[in-house]
This record gives sequence, C-alpha cells and structure tokens, in this order.
Amino acid sequence: MKDPKTSKTPNRYRSSVNLAWDKKGPPRRGPKPALSTSEIARIGIRIADAEGLEKVTMQRVAREAGVTTMALYRYFPGKADLLDRMIDSASDSNPNFGNLSLPWNVRLKKWAWGCLSIYRNHPWFLEATSGRRSLMGPNELTWMEAALSMLAESGLGPQDRHLAFLAIIGHVRGHATFQPIRANHETTQQRMLDLAQVLKPEASRYPALVAALDSGTFLKDPDDAFDFGLDCILDGILARFAPKPAKGPSSAVDLI
Repeated sequence: MKDPKTSKTPNRYRSSVNLAWDKKGPPRRGPKPALSTSEIARIGIRIADAEGLEKVTMQRVAREAGVTTMALYRYFPGKADLLDRMIDSASDSNPNFGNLSLPWNVRLKKWAWGCLSIYRNHPWFLEATSGRRSLMGPNELTWMEAALSMLAESGLGPQDRHLAFLAIIGHVRGHATFQPIRANHETTQQRMLDLAQVLKPEASRYPALVAALDSGTFLKDPDDAFDFGLDCILDGILARFAPKPAKGPSSAVDLI
C-alpha cells in the first residue's frame, strides 16, 4: 500500500474521485460553508442550460452563488471538479424503468429513452461528458448498473453485456448530436429543399439519396429514427444470443 504522504497520484485524479463520491467536502477551516457542493452544481447547471457550457466559469458561478471566486475554490479545486458534480447532479433522476415483470428489453428501451431525456434537458451534457477524464459519479453509475442488470437477464455473459451496453449508449449519444436539428425544424426543412434542388439534376449519380428525399423521410420526427435504431440493437441482441433449439434429424438423409 502506498504511503499517502509520498503517493504520486495526481491531485486532479484524487479530487475528482473524492468530490464525485462525497468523500471530501470543503475545508473545515474558516466559517461554516453556507452552500453545499450540490447547490453550487445546480447553479452551474442552470447557467449551462440557459447559456451553454462556455458560460460556466468559476467567476460566474461564484457571482450567482453570492460568494467570492476564492471562496468557490474552497468547494471545488477547479472547474473540472465543478463539471464532474454538474454531470452527476444532472443524472440524479430516479432510474425506474417499469415493472420487473416486464421483459428486460422493454425495460431497457425505457432506460434508453430516459437516458436520452438527460441529454435533451441539458444540451451541454454531451460536450461535458465527451471531454472528461475523471471517473463517473455515483448517479451515472446507477444508470449503468441498471442497464447491465437488465442485459444480464438476456443471458449474456459479463463481457457481452458491456459490449451491448456500449452499443446502446453509443446510439443514445449519437442521437443526442441531432438535438440542434430537432430544435430548429424550419431550418431543417429549408435545408432539405435546398438539397433537393442540388440533387435534382444529379439524380443518376445519387439515386438512393433522391429516393430518400422523395419519400419525405428526411423530414420525419427524429424520434422515429431513435426508436428504429434502438429496436434494431435490442432485436439484434435477442436474435444473436437467444437460446438455440437443439438440432435434431429433419429427414431420412440426416439419419444416414
């Protein structure tokens, strides 16, 4: 075991783990803290929801919290630690995914929609979690635990459960990148009209694209695409890993 006095573990790693798991609170020296780290994180979330992640600075959050910037550093060693707590606080909704008597894939589908709602409610969430190097917090891991537990009911082994989880969360995060398009449907319609005009004289070069445009599929609700992709993943898991019936002789030839 390493001596804590001589440990070479970077401070950034230790602080992110401690703050995310409530292992370490603000320093005890000085006056009693007027705010909790969770309350400060909620202030950061409110700013990010309204104005974007780039507006979340230690100075801005301190001002909104009614403390000095130096005082804020007593709660969070740096902005990365604040973002860790914001991410985990945004994930703190109760992951209840239906009656346990329902099939695992039905409950997992509800899980995926619930996960997507976090990205929709907090447009900064995708960016914040993409550039992070710290460990996930307890609320995030609660979501992951729920998904892996459902996948265990499918009969998958531990490694395959994790691979299946990565496929599902990848689908969720991929769909989250289309949120700006969903938010501005009129712009999307105009873009598709412009694309149709460009492709019209090039129909022989892009026949599949022209057929897709003519069908109107590009203007459908993005939720349809999310649901379709999710069904493909879950149906694929069912088809690939469902128990195979024992193969017996089917003809006289097989008996020879």
